[in-house]
Amino acid sequence: MHPALSVIIFSTASGAGYGLLALLGILTPLNVLPQDRVFGFVALALALGAITVGLLASLFHLGHRERAWRALSQWRSSWLSREGVAAIVTYLPAGVFGILWVFLGEVSAVASAFAALGAVVTVCCTAMIYRSLKPVPRWHNGWVLPIYLLAALMSGSLWLALILQFFGPQPAISGLAVTAIAMAAIAKLGYWRFIDGESATSTSESATGLGGLGAVRLFEAPHTSENYLLKEMGFQIARKHAAKLRRMALLAGFGLPLLLSIVPLVAPGWPAIVAACLAAPLGMFGIFVERWLFFAEAKHVVTLYYGQSAV
Repeated sequence: MHPALSVIIFSTASGAGYGLLALLGILTPLNVLPQDRVFGFVALALALGAITVGLLASLFHLGHRERAWRALSQWRSSWLSREGVAAIVTYLPAGVFGILWVFLGEVSAVASAFAALGAVVTVCCTAMIYRSLKPVPRWHNGWVLPIYLLAALMSGSLWLALILQFFGPQPAISGLAVTAIAMAAIAKLGYWRFIDGESATSTSESATGLGGLGAVRLFEAPHTSENYLLKEMGFQIARKHAAKLRRMALLAGFGLPLLLSIVPLVAPGWPAIVAACLAAPLGMFGIFVERWLFFAEAKHVVTLYYGQSAV
């Protein structure tokens, strides 16, 4: 599948924002996080800012952006529509949560809980957009939803740990970041192992229904030049490039942030601040690369009619 930059930015930025919002909504009423208004303003501004940037970036993937509102009407059958509705609805409790906290100094357990719930539901809807697509076997499996949720938790905890370095470090949050990174890395490695070892679910024979006659091969290309299907669904990445990018995602997105997140647990002060300032951006970069590969390595069954032997 063609890795559209707008969609990758959307899922990376909004995932971090929703992860941070969910953590704020859950941990603040429990007095795990500072009740300071300035902290609330900075943390919520970062969370909602990342969410908004991601949602705006997703609009650039639309051919007619002025019709984007129409997608919201299909929530009964479309995960994309459900995602849009959930994203918009989440702004309401998040706004109430922020106004009460920042301007009135009160933390509403109800508003924060609904904000956290909305964040989790939106990330689930984003993952289900891909998880529900049967024509793309590398997405239609049980790994996709956990990966999206764990990536959001990982990036959200990294940014929360960074903010807390300036408002009172919390070893528990650094520990949460370490755990989230480890779980996200394990899930991603499991996904890669799954798609590498997965047997083809569709072949040229099954797609044409001519398998009973023997092997099926393309006699002549359907088009003399590249078309929309080939551009969007026939994108291919060389195996050696994919392997290199996987190593880059593992090192920059998981390995280094994991090591850097351990620093605040053993060396508070400036070493912890520097480590946190490096860990969060590195984690985002790694997730960005991972999301690019998520699209680039996916294969749509329609490519069987353009010469692909199996998907």
